[in-house]
Amino acid sequence: MDATSTSSDMAEMDRIRAVEHRRLRALVEGDMETAMSLHAPDFQLITPIGMPLSREQYLGAVSQGAIKYLTWQPQEIVVRLHEDVALIRYRAALEVIFNGHKVPLSDYWHTDTYEHRDGRWLVVWSQATAIQ
Repeated sequence: MDATSTSSDMAEMDRIRAVEHRRLRALVEGDMETAMSLHAPDFQLITPIGMPLSREQYLGAVSQGAIKYLTWQPQEIVVRLHEDVALIRYRAALEVIFNGHKVPLSDYWHTDTYEHRDGRWLVVWSQATAIQ
């Protein structure tokens, strides 16, 4: 938030944060219906190891258990709002099982791009960076 943010902008930023929290909860709980509804059809994730995954690849891996989030604890979500595009960034502690291998609780930076489409916010791009 900066000095030019209006109360309307601040409310929209809070809505975006709420969508991100809902998305993370859906991924941890394996709620694929909710997760699918919050990811744009052209969504792409860049994983911490640099692998690009489409929405189908990513959510398919979560649905099939190849990616199993045990915990995803975001800290403060910073939002930059530009009309129908929002950029968010936050640090989070994640514990995940990836292809049968448990990755211990570790910290990551997450940067996501949301677009306002058909009256709702959808995540379009996501990138996770491991903190060494």
